[in-house]
Amino acid sequence: MTEKQEKILKAALNLFAQNGYASTSTSKVAKEAGVSEGLIFRHFENKEGLLKAIMNMAMESSKQLITEVMLAGEPKKVIRKMLELPYQVDRSHYDMWRLTYALKWQMNMYDSSANDALRLILKDAFQQLGYEDPEAEAELVFMFLDGASTAFLLHEPKNKADVLKCIKKKYNV
Repeated sequence: MTEKQEKILKAALNLFAQNGYASTSTSKVAKEAGVSEGLIFRHFENKEGLLKAIMNMAMESSKQLITEVMLAGEPKKVIRKMLELPYQVDRSHYDMWRLTYALKWQMNMYDSSANDALRLILKDAFQQLGYEDPEAEAELVFMFLDGASTAFLLHEPKNKADVLKCIKKKYNV
C-alpha cells in the first residue's frame, strides 16, 4: 500500500469514526488526507470501497487477537484469553473499533461469523469444565465483551483492571 493510500484510509477512518459513515463525503476525506478526490476513486473506486478497505483492516486486526484464543487449548486459558480480549486492543486502533461498533447500528452491518467459531470454542471450554449451561456461559462472556468494549471506546473506566480481575475471579481463571 502506498503512503497516499494509507493517508486516505487514515483520514477516512478518522472521519467515519468521528462523524459517521453517512455524514462523511469523499470530498471531506480527500481534504483531510490532502489528496484529490480523484485519487480516492482511482485507488478505492468510491466511498463504499474505502469502507471495505477499512473493514478488511479491522478483520485482520481481529484475526490476530482471536488467533491467541483459538490456540489457547486448555479450557481455563481459553476463557481467560477471551475475557482479556478488550484489554488487548491497542488504543491506536480505537477509531477502527468505534467505526465497527457504530456500523452495527448505523447500517446494520454485523458479521458474526468470526464470533461463531469463538462461541463454539468457548462453549466447549465451559463444557470441559463441567458448567451446567455452557452455551449460556459463553453468551454471558460475549455480553461482557461487548459491554466492556463499548465502555472502553466511549468512556474508559478508571477501574478497568479491577473489572477484569473480578470477572476472572468469577470464572476462576
